[in-house]
Amino acid sequence: MLSPSGSTTRKLLLAFGALVALFTAASGFALARLTDIHDGSHALREAGGRVRDALELATAVRDQYAHLAHTIILGNASHVRFHDEARARVEALTRKLREQARDAQEQTWVADIQQNGDALNRLYHDTLLPAVLAKDQGAITAAHGRALELVSQIQARADSLAQRFDTSIGSFEAHVGAVEHASFRWALLFLGGATLFAVGVGIYIGNSVARPVARLSEGAARLARGDLHTRIPEGDPGELGQLAAQFNRMTEALRAHQAQLVQHEKLAGIGRLAAGVAHEINNPLGVILGYVRLLQRKAEGALAEDLEVMEQEAVRCQEIVEGLLDLSRPGRGPMERVPLREVCEEVVARLRESSRLGDVEVRVEGDAPAWAWPPRLRQVLLNLVKNAAEAAGQGGTVALHIEAAPDGGASVAVSDSGPGVKPEDRPRLFEPFFSTKPSGTGLGLAVSQAIAEAHGGRIDADTGALGGARFTLRLPPASPAQEAMA
Repeated sequence: MLSPSGSTTRKLLLAFGALVALFTAASGFALARLTDIHDGSHALREAGGRVRDALELATAVRDQYAHLAHTIILGNASHVRFHDEARARVEALTRKLREQARDAQEQTWVADIQQNGDALNRLYHDTLLPAVLAKDQGAITAAHGRALELVSQIQARADSLAQRFDTSIGSFEAHVGAVEHASFRWALLFLGGATLFAVGVGIYIGNSVARPVARLSEGAARLARGDLHTRIPEGDPGELGQLAAQFNRMTEALRAHQAQLVQHEKLAGIGRLAAGVAHEINNPLGVILGYVRLLQRKAEGALAEDLEVMEQEAVRCQEIVEGLLDLSRPGRGPMERVPLREVCEEVVARLRESSRLGDVEVRVEGDAPAWAWPPRLRQVLLNLVKNAAEAAGQGGTVALHIEAAPDGGASVAVSDSGPGVKPEDRPRLFEPFFSTKPSGTGLGLAVSQAIAEAHGGRIDADTGALGGARFTLRLPPASPAQEAMA
């Protein structure tokens, strides 16, 4: 199972998340600056509108005065309506400026405009117009002078407001310009940083994802072409490195499985050959041995020695035939729960009684039960211990180490103090007819491996603690039916 800790997926998510966050921050900053610019532009439009309103107010007051002057000049009330319309416009603009006033100073100026405008309107209707209609020149002159004063005060306040509003326009323009400049600078910085970060993410993806995936694809293509020695570098971090390691383990398993299939085919071919020939050879061999032993009773001297050699070679042929028969039928019989230590000690005792161990020291260590067909199990252990004793030589040591496996199975490791197995010979140890001994048939280990596999186990070869070869018989755990029987 792939661990999520420090995985490529998490790193990619973090990288893309950081990239999205960076672009989001840049977009948020840009939107904030755009909002500032929009607000500044709106304020500029408002300030411009206030300037226009102040200037229009001054113009409206001049129109009001013009109609007042026409009333004096014409000496009648023909311009009263025009004067009232101009006055209404002045009042509307005054109310608008009152709404737009930002501080106490502006509010005071607007109040002065309102007060003087009201006074000018009263002066026109209550004093000037009656004096004009009455042809009172003195009153007209006095009213006209007062009207000029009021108009001048109103225009002065309107000009002050316009100037003040125009000054605010300059400050708003400066603020908007500064915001635009800062926004442009930060936008370049954010976009440049985001681009560099995106390039970094692309390089990271290329190095940590695309390149390992390309190596995996190339390895899979080589594997599809039948190259079972394909290996992929496992140095990549995260899931892709673990995937490469699993790919390599898969190819090793496929290679081992293929080698096992080849071995099985070899054994099956030899088994078919042995099944067809062994019985035909065994019968004449039995007859030859019978006659040789019969002649040995009567022979003397050199003839007896020759007959003994004939007997030995005939027995050797018979052993080869029996090995071939064992190779052709490595199957298992009734399975029993066997105490491995007891079986190992029994095998050692049998070899000791037959003088096949000589002065080799043999020790048995550990204990564990296993399910097996006892005759075949003894045959395998007998062969392994006999080979180990022959490899250890006179005065050597053989150790049988029995151990229970974590999965419920068991193993028996047979080690010797001999010279060990040459590396070039190790791949062929379990091939039929391959032997490193001058007098060996090359069938013992092949038959033992076939029996172990028939039991669902196997035999592995490596170097043991005694310095020589170590052959480990591994037996599988009990099946549910066997556990129920136990």
